[in-house]
Amino acid sequence: MTSKVDEALGYEQARDELIEVVRRLEAGGTTLEESLALWERGEELAKVCRRWLEGARARLDAALAGEDGEGAGDGSEDTESE
Repeated sequence: MTSKVDEALGYEQARDELIEVVRRLEAGGTTLEESLALWERGEELAKVCRRWLEGARARLDAALAGEDGEGAGDGSEDTESE
C-alpha cells in the first residue's frame, strides 16, 4: 500500500529515488533484510511512477480526443459566422 508521502512525490522525485534503490541493489553488499527493504521501496516507487505515467497518458488521450472533436466544430462555426 502506498503511503501519503509517496502519493505526494512527483514523478521525477520517485524516478530518481528508484534509480538510487536499483543502484544500491545492483552494487550488493547489503544484508538480506536491507535488500528486501530496498526491493519493497523500489516496488512502491515504481507504482508511484506508473500512476504518474498513466495519468499523463489519460490527459494526452483526453486532449487528443478533444482536439479531434473541436477541430471539426471550429471550422464550421467560422463559416457560419461569416
